[in-house]
Amino acid sequence: MTNPHFLLSLGLILLLLGWAIPFLIIMYIIPSTLFLNFLGWGLSVSGLFLGFIGTAMLGRVDND
Repeated sequence: MTNPHFLLSLGLILLLLGWAIPFLIIMYIIPSTLFLNFLGWGLSVSGLFLGFIGTAMLGRVDND
């Protein structure tokens, strides 16, 4: 879990899922529920934070 590339790729996957769920809801492919709306938001926010942490760790590894 300390590999910054793993955190970056996991953050990217979560961001893409956080984008895909609202897109599918808007296109009426899946129904809009409160759970799915919060799941999309939570995936997007957690992917963003993991991306920030991975980028910071990558910069720290490169400086050593």
